[in-house]
Amino acid sequence: MRKTDEIDSASLVEIMLGNKNLSDFFIDIDSFESIKQALGVSLQEIQFAKYTTETEKKELTEKKIEESELKKLQELEKKQLEKNEANKQYILKVTKGKEDEYQKIIKGKEKTAAEIRVALFELRGTKAIPFGQALIYAQQVSKQTGVRPAFLLGIIAEESNLGENVGTGNWIDDMHPERDRPIFKVIATTLGFDPDKMPVSKKPWYGWGGAMGPAQFIPSTWVYYGGYEYNKNTETWYYDQSKDTIRKLVGTSGPSSPWEPEDAFMASGILLHDNGAAKGGYDNERLAALRYLAGWKNATKPAYSFYGDDVMALATKYQGLIKILGTEKK
Repeated sequence: MRKTDEIDSASLVEIMLGNKNLSDFFIDIDSFESIKQALGVSLQEIQFAKYTTETEKKELTEKKIEESELKKLQELEKKQLEKNEANKQYILKVTKGKEDEYQKIIKGKEKTAAEIRVALFELRGTKAIPFGQALIYAQQVSKQTGVRPAFLLGIIAEESNLGENVGTGNWIDDMHPERDRPIFKVIATTLGFDPDKMPVSKKPWYGWGGAMGPAQFIPSTWVYYGGYEYNKNTETWYYDQSKDTIRKLVGTSGPSSPWEPEDAFMASGILLHDNGAAKGGYDNERLAALRYLAGWKNATKPAYSFYGDDVMALATKYQGLIKILGTEKK
């Protein structure tokens, strides 16, 4: 580098006075120019390698977190299996080994436990919704969209219990400034709400917040189903009642609201249908759930797999609960 600087700063007069050979001088220039180009390439390769290493490090960290969570889930499952087996052995002992008596007791306990869970069931981020009412909403949505009720309940339960994403944020701090804030303000105004007083989700570690209501719709997604259009001439959003798909399917007269449970269930069902959930089956529903969270582009990324697994576990639980209570629609 010092030699390169020396060559760059030398004038032709200095070369002649210094008794330097002119042809050797130009050979030096060519040689050092080649060296500089090679150094430039090497620096680019180093930068790329650094970027790759940082990306791999981030993915490794995320994988470790996922593995840690999975291990905890496996431990909980093991404990539950051990507890169930202990209960079975105790009941068999009390009933002197009569399996039919054991089955009667188990069914009675399941029925009682199901009724207790129904009484305690709440969906956070909105008014408390009894399980029976939530199931009615889910079954109504299923008739319109083909999305399985238990799966829809799994989505709503997961969305409304996501820790940071339960409605403790505000639209100024947590919402994407260009994509969502202008739309949110129009949605709130159309519904007669003060945007500063409406609950939205806080900004999570992986992106922007600002999701609304029990189904946790961001404003820029709600517009596709809630009847909002963009005027290119005035560069503003406005509500068009004729484009409000949610309102039409629910059968209400006013604008659909992301904070209204029935509207939220319907909006969620429409989006899940568009994501492929109506095809049915574990894989299609799980993929639809991941698209619900991360969009189509990011749905297959391992970092988001926990969400799909959680939703399907909840769907399985609610399907069992529906069956036990005898409220499954044929």
